[in-house]
Amino acid sequence: MRVAEAPTAGDLLGKDRLLKALDAPRDPREVASYLHWDKLRRLKPPEGLSSEDWWLKIKIERRSELRPIPLLDSGDDSPLFPAGSPFVYGLPDRVLRSLHRIDQRCAGEVTMDEVVISDQRARERYLVNSLTEEAIRSSQLEGATTSRRVAKELLRSGREPRDRSERMIVNNYRALQFMRNEMGPVLTPDSVLELHRILTDGTLDDPSAAGRLQTAAEDRVAVYDRDGGPMVHRPPHADSLPERMEALCEFANQGDDEEPFIHPVVRAILVHFWLAYDHPFVDGNGRTARILFFWLMRSRGYWLVEYLPISRLLRDAPAQYTRAFLETETDEGDTTYFLLHQLDVIETAMADLDAYLRRKSTELRDVRRALDDVDGLSGRQIVLLTHAIKHPEHEYTFSGHARSHRVTHETARADLGALADRGFLVRHRRGRSYAFRPAPDLPERLKESPA
Repeated sequence: MRVAEAPTAGDLLGKDRLLKALDAPRDPREVASYLHWDKLRRLKPPEGLSSEDWWLKIKIERRSELRPIPLLDSGDDSPLFPAGSPFVYGLPDRVLRSLHRIDQRCAGEVTMDEVVISDQRARERYLVNSLTEEAIRSSQLEGATTSRRVAKELLRSGREPRDRSERMIVNNYRALQFMRNEMGPVLTPDSVLELHRILTDGTLDDPSAAGRLQTAAEDRVAVYDRDGGPMVHRPPHADSLPERMEALCEFANQGDDEEPFIHPVVRAILVHFWLAYDHPFVDGNGRTARILFFWLMRSRGYWLVEYLPISRLLRDAPAQYTRAFLETETDEGDTTYFLLHQLDVIETAMADLDAYLRRKSTELRDVRRALDDVDGLSGRQIVLLTHAIKHPEHEYTFSGHARSHRVTHETARADLGALADRGFLVRHRRGRSYAFRPAPDLPERLKESPA
């Protein structure tokens, strides 16, 4: 993939050109899209302006709104702006609208649909499914070839991985668990290195490269076009990596009450970009960067992000992900292009989750309606089955059922026994008595039961 290098304002400045550009009205296309030179040069410019004049106008307007971050250009083979210049970001209306919607949906006390949030065990089960999906898709994004079906069986069974692809998926799942349970609220270089070690354990040609930065004594990794094309990014020299890692952690740990204020979602996306830009590891940089994004979002209260299928969306459109990096690097380190791409991914993931929850809610309502049509159920049994649909791991006992419905032990035995005989519950021994669990395919069984 090639992205045309954007001319700088300094390349374009001239008195007549400057006045003409500043006097021109704003083009609606500037508002609708954060245009990069590579796209703008293919569009018809506004009346009276050349493409260069139009770009000059945009650059001047953006310059006053861009904010620097501590990530510095490496200066390695990069003529775009002087070595050591800070990367920058802007907050156009598109960014602000996305941040507002993400704040509303992903943080605070906003709750999920009853399908997910009905009880802690149900929510935890859904989270396990989400982490499983993220582990699979993130690994596939980085080259794992194991199918989704086999990958889910691998994670659920706990068997040993059979090849490198399966090992990548298991490692990714373990790394997500490490992020949730052990990384804590403060990011340190050691925690990033441990995260990388878990991600790459048993998958590298050089096992000693797991959990450490590259050194000057080895060939530095570079990023090449996915289609086998030329190099698209040369990361900083290995000697600078320890210092840059310290700066990354310091940036990630800055509190919301410190100056300058950076919105937490913006900070999480910039941490992702930073790690990917520095590319400090021989492999696993993308996976590490994405988990650091999840860590920062989670640590700042954006709990819903753990349920979002972000890596699946990135895997479905890898060229857009690459282009967002390239547009930043070919326009004086303006990370707004990457911000917009990642915000679009988060919003799409939120919409996908909402669609899933609506679908599951509809299925739940359909099953509840089906209960009314199942022949021979008492009111107590309908209440129990309604509960069982929402809580498929709940256990029912004779004594518990008797207490809940204020009936005799014999009536409870009859209720639960009849449901087990019809295949709606599964009976198993507990000491001298029995306990009952919902059948794994209970919704299907209810729909197929004769009225």
